[in-house]
Amino acid sequence: MIFSLLFYSNSFGQTKASFKPNFKKSKRTTHKIKKEQKYTFGYLEVLENRQDRNSRTIEIPIYIFKSRSENPKKDPIVYTVGGPGYTTMPSAQFMNYYKYLDDRDFILVEQRGNYYAKPHLDCPEWSQAIYESNQPNFDLANYDSLFEQSVKSCKERLEKQGIDLNGYNTNEIASDINDLVNVLEIDKYNLLTISYSTKIAQVLMRDYPDKIRSVLMDSPLPLEVNYDEESVQNLMESISTLLSDCENDTECNSAYPNLKNRFFEYLKEKTANPLKVEIENPKSDKTETFYLKGEDLITVFTSASTGSVPNVPFEINKLLNNDLTSLEDKLEGLFQEPGNGAGLGMRLSVWCAEEYPFNSIDRIKNETIKYPEVKGLSPAVFGNKICEIWSVEKVAEIENQAVKSAIPVLFINGAYDNETPVKWAKSMTANFTNSYHLIFKGWKHTPTTNWSNQCAMELANEFFNNPKEKPSSDCFGQIGNPKFKTE
Repeated sequence: MIFSLLFYSNSFGQTKASFKPNFKKSKRTTHKIKKEQKYTFGYLEVLENRQDRNSRTIEIPIYIFKSRSENPKKDPIVYTVGGPGYTTMPSAQFMNYYKYLDDRDFILVEQRGNYYAKPHLDCPEWSQAIYESNQPNFDLANYDSLFEQSVKSCKERLEKQGIDLNGYNTNEIASDINDLVNVLEIDKYNLLTISYSTKIAQVLMRDYPDKIRSVLMDSPLPLEVNYDEESVQNLMESISTLLSDCENDTECNSAYPNLKNRFFEYLKEKTANPLKVEIENPKSDKTETFYLKGEDLITVFTSASTGSVPNVPFEINKLLNNDLTSLEDKLEGLFQEPGNGAGLGMRLSVWCAEEYPFNSIDRIKNETIKYPEVKGLSPAVFGNKICEIWSVEKVAEIENQAVKSAIPVLFINGAYDNETPVKWAKSMTANFTNSYHLIFKGWKHTPTTNWSNQCAMELANEFFNNPKEKPSSDCFGQIGNPKFKTE
């Protein structure tokens, strides 16, 4: 549900020749906040496209949570999540669990175009296409045309609403945060970013560095990396690392000997001769048949969270022994009704302006066939035709170049992260001269959001309190390779 929170929005969507960003408080919030938590909620009003002098204005929801300390530090933390296309606002419900509030205020920023922003760039047409393409009777010959038509329909609908799709990119989001800091008259602040939003941090450090005291990049995505060119390689390297750790663990190797080789050979065989899986359609009670290749079966790893990593060898072994119960449970989920495609339009605008234009088509083609275990799995988030239809303007070359800075930075990675691998952060340390890098053994993407073990959050907070030293909480030394499930 989207709340209509402001009653002063007669200005929303209007052209403003000499517009100045502003923040307006609202008593109605996106989420219910616990009574004991002190906060301010409102909307940052900014231009939709700062490159267009006739741009209309848009509204971005902001929470400012007050520190639990009686004498909080004066430099707040500004936090926005990843994606692109994910909403930051649901985090507001759980502020009492965030350690950062022990020392300073904490500001949640929704990225423009996402679920609680106005406007929000949802694409239910895309979700419908995913749903249709996942049904067992779908004709794969129609796959490309189905998604191309869904993107065309979404684009046409959003543009009829007056939305300028060129206004939704990393540079504009970074400018939003800079405007917010200035409007709130903050002298110094700290940045907490995860995954995609680490790109926002890099742009802020390059273009608006003066007020930034320190930056935490959890699972960083370097500006200079062409994500689409190597995502399959990163996937294969990450699962290989996990299975090698199993082989080097006496109990895991004893329970599942030679597991890596056996699993990779299994994936190759199923890519050539797909696995037949029959399940009961919960809607019709009919028996439906799926044919799964290696690119489908690799989800036994990609769908695992940090908490379920210890189960990965066990689940792989089940597959190898033709125990399909876990797989059947996942397939049943394909019959659930499609979602609303929240944030998908924003994701398209970012990706098609910032990633797609810098891709090597030849490298992507090669990556699609390079690994026989998952042959046919494209590394590209969106195909060329999709971005041609979305047709947003390519960003400047500088947006694909490395940022250099002396601002204190803490990089955090999960050792098994295939989305933003450890090697990317390692490469960034040379350009960030006051940086530290922590790698969490056995963990996956975005360690600071691991609620079952808040060690990464504890270290992040330690860094914000003293960014001139590498954090060294005892909890980090206690994290070793996972205790793999063997029975």
